[in-house]
Amino acid sequence: MPLIVKDYTWTQTPSLLYITVPLKGVGPGKVDILCSENYLKVNFPPFLFEVFLCAPIDDTKSSAKVGNGVVVFTLYKKELELWKSLSLTDADKEKMQRIREQAVIKAQEKAKAEKEAKAVQKRDNEKYALQKTMKIEEEERKRIEDLKEQERKRATEELEQWKKVQSQAAEMQMARKEQQLQKEMQNKENKTTNEERQANLSKSLPGSLQQSATGHRGNKIQEKLKEKTLPAPRSSKCLQIQFTPRVFPTALRESRVAEEEEWLQKQADARRAMNADIPELKDLKEGERNPEWLKEKGNKLFATGNYLAAINAYNLAIRLNNKIPALYLNRCACHLKLRNLHKTIEDSSKALELLVPPVPDNAKARLKAHVRRGTAFCELELYVEGLQDYEAALKIDPYNLDVKADAEKIRQRIQGSEP
Repeated sequence: MPLIVKDYTWTQTPSLLYITVPLKGVGPGKVDILCSENYLKVNFPPFLFEVFLCAPIDDTKSSAKVGNGVVVFTLYKKELELWKSLSLTDADKEKMQRIREQAVIKAQEKAKAEKEAKAVQKRDNEKYALQKTMKIEEEERKRIEDLKEQERKRATEELEQWKKVQSQAAEMQMARKEQQLQKEMQNKENKTTNEERQANLSKSLPGSLQQSATGHRGNKIQEKLKEKTLPAPRSSKCLQIQFTPRVFPTALRESRVAEEEEWLQKQADARRAMNADIPELKDLKEGERNPEWLKEKGNKLFATGNYLAAINAYNLAIRLNNKIPALYLNRCACHLKLRNLHKTIEDSSKALELLVPPVPDNAKARLKAHVRRGTAFCELELYVEGLQDYEAALKIDPYNLDVKADAEKIRQRIQGSEP
């Protein structure tokens, strides 16, 4: 039973009321204060101070300061007058209990309103931060687009300049080719004129000189033919290219052959050992020897109500890979349907062991595991353990109304308020 504090002091003015309560050596962190229009309470175990005010005060303006071993209240009166006494003198126990309950209800409503206001403020702040982030991202995107546009214009100008230079170079080359062609034609005409002149000259020479000139001209023709003679082209041949078969997509020159071969050997050994230990796999195809395929098969059987067959599928999948928490979670749902409560607790506990670390991605799975284990505990009439699981589920999702309602029913069952 708490010790009632009576050595407090109070003073007043027509508009204000000051109350000083000694803390009797209790630290400020252990002080609990409740203030309403007609009720004031300070709880600092093992001491208790409470007063039922004779007139209402404005609890929204009033304040309390804790320090130097005392609690000092500054209370604003709703009516400007001097009180004859601090507390009610004619209040019975029922009236005082009613005032206490009203003060507690009002404090709870005030705390709830403050919590909702904080939640609204938090959402507004998040919305404002999101808008600011979107605005910054939009400005950054626009800046990047402007830089891209500037770069595109610069590249276009450089390309046009390059095309212009190439066009001028092509025109100059064409002009040089035309000049060279004209020069060759002129040389050819000069050569033809010289040959005709020599032919006319040889006709006018004596016979011996003509033969000499003819022989000299034949030697020149043979020399020109020798110069124009080209070697025969090389013979063609087909080359065959063979590629080394590769399991890994990387090229052979970029891979580590020894490590890859070791990995492939370990995989093959593991598959052989696994298939040898599980005779049920002999009836399955190669593509069906997969934990994910077996999990989907179990889910379909569960949906049709064939819980025993679903458990068999999950059992086989767990034997293939016992590190997938969804397999234990789904199997515990089947056991719960069949009222295998102890197995339900075991599978849900195993799923929770694998669902680490607790992150938002596995929050839904952890919630299901806690709810199913809590349901199994309650079916076994272990309500305290079941309530602990439901409270753990509420910590994951505080706004889940179904879980909150079930937890409240379990709490009432424990307190004995429900038959």
